[in-house]
Formats: sequence, C-alpha cells, structure tokens
Amino acid sequence: MKTLLSGFCAASLSLSALAQGTIQFSTFNSARGVNAPVYAPGLTSAGTGIGETFPGITAQLFLITGTGAGAAYTPLTPATTFNPGPGAASRYVVVPTSNVIVPGVPAGGSATILMRVFNGATYESSTWYGQTAQIVVSNLGGIPPGGGAPLQPAVLAGLQGFEIIPEPATTAFALLAVAALVSRQRK
Repeated sequence: MKTLLSGFCAASLSLSALAQGTIQFSTFNSARGVNAPVYAPGLTSAGTGIGETFPGITAQLFLITGTGAGAAYTPLTPATTFNPGPGAASRYVVVPTSNVIVPGVPAGGSATILMRVFNGATYESSTWYGQTAQIVVSNLGGIPPGGGAPLQPAVLAGLQGFEIIPEPATTAFALLAVAALVSRQRK
C-alpha cells in the first residue's frame, strides 16, 4: 500500500510540474505575428541590431505579478542572446532549444510578461539595458491541468521592439571623454 501511495504522489508531482505553462522565446516569428527587433543605441535608422554591436548581451523574459510599486519581476528561464554578426538577424534573439517555463501558471492560462535586455550579470547592475512594455501572453503551452493533449507553446505576439540605452553614468563619462578630446585638439 505504501508503494502504491508513493507512486501516486510521485505521478501527481510529475503531472503538476508538467502543468506549468510554456512560451516560445522568439522575437521574430512572421507566421505567428511576432516582430520585436532590438536596436543598438542611436542606430534604429541604420537598422543595426544589438547582436552586431554587443555580441553576447542577454535577453530574458520576466513574469510580472502584482501591480504598481508592489509588482514582482520573476526571471524566467532559459534566457538567451542575440544573433551575432551583421544584418537584420542581429536584431532578434537566438531561439533557445527549450521553451520558457512560466511557474505557477498552468498550460492554457495567461501571464503578464516583459522582455529585458542587459549586458551585466543582472538587469539592475548593467551599463546597457532596455525592456519592452508589458504584454499579456494568453493560452500558454504545455500539458493542461488534468492531462490531455499538449498545447503548443504560446508566442510573444504583441511584443514591441526597442532601442537599448546606456546607464546615465556611462553616457556622462562618454560625453566627458569627447569634451576632453575636443579641448585637447584646440590647444
């Protein structure tokens, strides 16, 4: 009887883990209405993507719970980077090999998320960063509660592109360096 009860508990835990919702982390999927390019600072008119200017910069989705000052931002995994090298592809993320798991939200449910891009260990400690507006992602993928056929991962339809910005101290330092060069040339 204990073995049967242990097996039932293990199966229940396995199903509850599988019942979490999933999202395909792609910022470009024309077939499913996703087009959210990320540009290097000041280069949206030239179309320079972030992957060309800052190879290895991190892109990560965050689950938002609560509202206003009390909102919590939970990082979701896996995070990814941008396509390296020149060209339009450098504006978009490298699609991870596994879908992003949204803990606490079942398959078929909805979640409020945003995407953050940063060059440091965390968004808060970065010198180059940016984020999208919040969007509600509906019909998360995964195995529905109670079982059934798996649902296709949700996509980031409605996600908007943006331009990353430097941390203010970095901008001030760059302006100071330019002023020093100009001053030196005049002498």
